[in-house]
Amino acid sequence: MKLLDLTFVALALLLACGTVQSQVYPPIVNAAGDADEPIYDDAGEFNFVRVQFDSYYGGGFGYGTWSIDFPDADMNFLRGVSRLTNIRVMSDPIVLRFDDEKIFDYPFLYMLEVGQGGGIALSPGEIENLREYLLRGGFLLIDDFWGQRQWDNFFASFSQVFPDREIIELPPEHEIYHVYYDIDGPQMIPALFRSDEYGEQGINFASNHAILDDSGRVMVLINWNSDMGDGWEHTYHPAYPTRYANAAYRLGINYLMYSMTH
Repeated sequence: MKLLDLTFVALALLLACGTVQSQVYPPIVNAAGDADEPIYDDAGEFNFVRVQFDSYYGGGFGYGTWSIDFPDADMNFLRGVSRLTNIRVMSDPIVLRFDDEKIFDYPFLYMLEVGQGGGIALSPGEIENLREYLLRGGFLLIDDFWGQRQWDNFFASFSQVFPDREIIELPPEHEIYHVYYDIDGPQMIPALFRSDEYGEQGINFASNHAILDDSGRVMVLINWNSDMGDGWEHTYHPAYPTRYANAAYRLGINYLMYSMTH
């Protein structure tokens, strides 16, 4: 499924959204820890693609910071998409680098912890391929990095992709928060054994930022001071509050729906 051939998929997903908007949305998991078994389809519309990357001080090879929450978060999110939407999902999440041509087969990419280790280190080939991917209709979700120092590390590297485009903050009324679930803007989803009453790295609120294309479409969604990956990974952990996990799925599914219908 190439990015240039996503028109049919987008139409199908819009129809899917229209058929379920009047339903009550169940949580992915209830307080007892129960959840429906997912329905997988090897020819499905969506697979979870995690981005492997190098950091400035090393750590890209093997299991570096890019692999935090892997693979439980990825597999549980696929489970949630299967249960809560009409999107057909594939069973096994995959890992790709930005310079892999296979990224053009997938409209949705995920990466996290982009501020650790001095920030991400992108090669010229990765920068060029990622820029082309995004301009051709791709969507990148960046998750789970906290505080001003990690933001500065991330920005110093990632600004090479689109040095002429501004990173804007998304307001709560933006379409991306209302495309499937109605959500009151960004949500601070804490890590395991933490609370949403207090943030990390000196900031106590979450915010979402974006890089837009020329038509105003969100190409890159930056989830700052929030950890959806932990919400997915610890869905069934007895010490992780259900409300955090459910918030992580609602946000993630909204981002996915937006990415595949725009």
